[in-house]
Amino acid sequence: MGGTAHDFQISPSSWNRFEECPRKYWLSRQRLPRKASMAASMGTAIHNSVEDLCNLDFSGREDEEIGWLHSSCRETLQKRWEEERTLFSETPRHPRWKDESFSVALDGLIGAISILFDKAMLPLEELSSVTVKTWKQVQDIVVATEANLESKCGRLMGRLDLLIKDLEDEANGGLIVADLKTGKPPEDELSEKVSRQLLFYRDIMKENVTEDQDLRAEGWYSSNNTVYRAEGPPILEEAIGAWEMMKLTETPFQATPSEDACSFCEWKAWCPRWWEAKYEGELSHEGMFRDEVVRLVRLDQESGAALFERTTPVGGDGELRGSDHRFGALLKGKSLEKIRQMDQAKARWIPIPGQYHVRW
Repeated sequence: MGGTAHDFQISPSSWNRFEECPRKYWLSRQRLPRKASMAASMGTAIHNSVEDLCNLDFSGREDEEIGWLHSSCRETLQKRWEEERTLFSETPRHPRWKDESFSVALDGLIGAISILFDKAMLPLEELSSVTVKTWKQVQDIVVATEANLESKCGRLMGRLDLLIKDLEDEANGGLIVADLKTGKPPEDELSEKVSRQLLFYRDIMKENVTEDQDLRAEGWYSSNNTVYRAEGPPILEEAIGAWEMMKLTETPFQATPSEDACSFCEWKAWCPRWWEAKYEGELSHEGMFRDEVVRLVRLDQESGAALFERTTPVGGDGELRGSDHRFGALLKGKSLEKIRQMDQAKARWIPIPGQYHVRW
């Protein structure tokens, strides 16, 4: 599924980022220190586990064998969980890994499996009673897992979770582009961002199937086993227009601070505009994690005891000034190790795991 080579490609996530805040997209392309999140890592573990289960090899297994699916779910997820934990800890900026979330992830995986049973038009059973033969029937509707997509023009790309047969439209060879969602389900209808993503996948797939094949796009929410269909006119022409505007420049793109754009933005420490907006009252101080720059006043190299001073923005160009707000911290592990390294290198500032950035 390839097209003409271009200097860069956009995906639904990068397009959504640009629509939310052009500066946010620009910063995401500057090779800044990455930040991990528990929600993203858990979602990846669930996605990869679904793929593994859909591709299980049953050679040499009896069709009537039962009691295997529940243990396979747990073992598969445990393997993927450990992989994500390693990647999480190796990411420059990360919070605490939450082992207690494994049970939530397992529930999410079972929720995704329940949706697959429904799409295969099979009665939902207890996992312990699912036979190998029944799961083969589920596997039979799966056309592709974690498939790479690319538009014919080569400027648009993505990675869809599942492409399955639409048994409700089997006579016409209907297909469903499914994207597994492990976050909070919508209260009413799909958000603009999720709808844009699904229509993006749908329309790229339409370039790669026959004209008489029906194709629909769905968001599968594993937390409550609900399916939402994305409907709307073709979207690729709009995506190409976005591609034109998203060509990177040396000058940062305009920032458009908002609660949605800034609340969980992982590049806030490099964006003085959000900070200025917060201090000017454009953004709420509640419900938004802080990623700020603080000045290191004093550090005890041995114990890790440190004194920091919060800084405040001066305009929207990144200038800072000191304040009377100081606070202490006891640094351990990677935080202390990084500060020691950067202190020896006489660096001005570094990101440390947590919610602040340190500046000398």
